[in-house]
Amino acid sequence: QVQLVESGGGLVQPGGSLRLSCAVSGSIFNIYAAGWYRQAPGKQRELVASILGDDMTNYADSVKGRFAISRDYAKKAVYLQMNSLKPEDTAVYYCNVRNVDGLPIYDWGQGTQVTVSS
Repeated sequence: QVQLVESGGGLVQPGGSLRLSCAVSGSIFNIYAAGWYRQAPGKQRELVASILGDDMTNYADSVKGRFAISRDYAKKAVYLQMNSLKPEDTAVYYCNVRNVDGLPIYDWGQGTQVTVSS
C-alpha cells in the first residue's frame, strides 16, 4: 500500500509564503509524475501543479508565477512552494502520484489546510 501524507499548511497572511511537503511511503519504487491538488469549500478538487519525470511542470493559471512544485526522488517527497499567497488560495491541499494520463493513482491522504487571511 502507498500512503500519502501532506504537511506544511497553516494560517498565513496575504502575501505570505508556505512550503508544503508530501511524503510518499509504501510499495512504490519511483515517483515519476505527481501533482498537487486543492479543494476549497463548495468547490471540486482542482489540480494546481504537476511535475513529470523530465521535470516539466505545469500550473493552473491561478497560481502560475507564484507556486513551484518540486520533487526529491531519494526522499520520495514532493513539495509545493507557495509565494504571494492570496485569500483565494485557501483550501485543503492534497498530493498524489499521477499516471501517464495525468490521473491520480492512490487513495487521497488527509491533505493539509492552507488558510490565507488577514
